[in-house]
Amino acid sequence: MTDPCHMQGGLLRHADALARLLAAAPALSSEQCAAPEAGGRVLAEDLVALAPLPGFDNAAMDGFALHADGQPLRAGSVIAIAGTVAAGDAPPDHVAPAWEIMTGAPLPPGTDTIVPVEHTERLDALHLRLREDVRPGQHLRHQGSDLQPGERLARAGQRIDATLQMLLAAQGIARVQVCARPRVAILSTGKELVDDAETALRPGQLRASNGPYLAAALEDVGACVVAHHTLGDDPEAFITRLEQVATGADLVLTTGAVSAGIHDFIPQALRSVGATPLFHKTAIRPGKPLLAARLPSGVLVLGLPGNPVATAVGFRFFGVPLLRAWLGLPPEHPLRARLSAACQGRAGFRQFLKARVTHDDAGQLQVQVLTGQESFRIGALLEANAWAVIDEDAGLLPAGAAIDVMPRDAGGAWRLD
Repeated sequence: MTDPCHMQGGLLRHADALARLLAAAPALSSEQCAAPEAGGRVLAEDLVALAPLPGFDNAAMDGFALHADGQPLRAGSVIAIAGTVAAGDAPPDHVAPAWEIMTGAPLPPGTDTIVPVEHTERLDALHLRLREDVRPGQHLRHQGSDLQPGERLARAGQRIDATLQMLLAAQGIARVQVCARPRVAILSTGKELVDDAETALRPGQLRASNGPYLAAALEDVGACVVAHHTLGDDPEAFITRLEQVATGADLVLTTGAVSAGIHDFIPQALRSVGATPLFHKTAIRPGKPLLAARLPSGVLVLGLPGNPVATAVGFRFFGVPLLRAWLGLPPEHPLRARLSAACQGRAGFRQFLKARVTHDDAGQLQVQVLTGQESFRIGALLEANAWAVIDEDAGLLPAGAAIDVMPRDAGGAWRLD
């Protein structure tokens, strides 16, 4: 595969490589989804209210519905009670001085004020006395005071969470238009890899961990895993499997075999099937050998290095932005945190370092760059809750310097425990 990344002055910078990948991504469609099943999906269009919310004037408290006519009602007043209105009842069909009423019940005709039950004294079954002065119009929920028909509920690109599902249910919205979930196939390469956790390892073998990581991370970001295979180092077997999975995928993620070793066959394999290279090798650490290509069918291939942390970095900072764009989500924005200790930049490379973000007593974010930065070390990654991003042009950064930090996980949620 021709390497278009060796540009004048060195490797392609992260931002430029990512821009190439996003520019090559074909648009995905949207689809209808039943609202109760839409949790975690992303809206493909704005949603507007179909009906007023609340749908009718109703009581905000248990008590009595009274007719105040805009005037205060004085403590000591004795008022006749006509009956009881509970939530779910139709409103009464006649006017009366007072009605016992429950929270959420429709306001009876002619009434305009609710007095809480604890502010009254029940004299008998048909009369009450006010214990306190009553302000006119109090404790009412007016029709449409929360939402009016046509008012926007949510914007396209918003993820449907529990709160939005509450609104969908309250509005009687049965189906929503959502962005299609990107379909992703995973091909992990390496004859040393063993999938079955119960199989005893022979000398030189390793447990396959990149594939399970990617499958979980893809689910976290909102993609759909359509295939997941672990292969050896046979280029022909790889090409056969690639062509099989690409028929039902928008993106194929590969791990391993993208560097410059004798078994790093993926660049040549992609060339042999007519793939268009987007880049191969970028100015990042870890993960420099990462590649991207587009198959003749339009399916994208993102080739991640085989070391676990390099796989995680490549997916987090290339795969996740691509998937978010497909899902209609906005680009992520980093937070800024101050280094707890000095950190050395690496000239010409953007570093993504395992880190832990906390906050000090004043609420200011602090970031600790963790030990164990080697790309084979998974234990330190588990301790991390963030990636510390050290720019290509950074030199020695002193303690207290502000840097960008990003959540560790693909879903982008911060865990500052």
